[in-house]
Amino acid sequence: MNSPREIAPQETTAAQAQAAIVEEFAFFSDWSERYQYLIDLGRQLPPFPDELKTEPYRVHGCQSMVWLVPSGDAACMTFQATSDSAIVAGLIALILRVYSGRSAAEIVSTEPAYIQQIGLAKHLSPTRSNGLAAMLAQLKAYAAAMAA
Repeated sequence: MNSPREIAPQETTAAQAQAAIVEEFAFFSDWSERYQYLIDLGRQLPPFPDELKTEPYRVHGCQSMVWLVPSGDAACMTFQATSDSAIVAGLIALILRVYSGRSAAEIVSTEPAYIQQIGLAKHLSPTRSNGLAAMLAQLKAYAAAMAA
């Protein structure tokens, strides 16, 4: 089966990326299929260099091991990230899709509305929800520092 992401065009704004994510998750009829889709998205993350798995890039507040590395400048920030958890890697793939390749100002001003819209907030364990919040906070902190 082709996943909806394979046929979606590259979104040009964070809002368009969020709308596309909401549309893709609507394609699945239950949460077991959505979790599997998240796992599949996580498997599609680009390889993450082991030398970047260092304490300064580690996201604290996640039960899983998560690393988030910023690059670029205020006009266009990109992020590399990975996790040792399959579902968390899928959450990372969604975060990168919404936020990576955007200006620092757009990153800081973009709220992750897709999390509520696809029902993710109520289907994550408390520890995963905390980890997701920690990842978003770290990403926005990097962007805020770049924008300053």
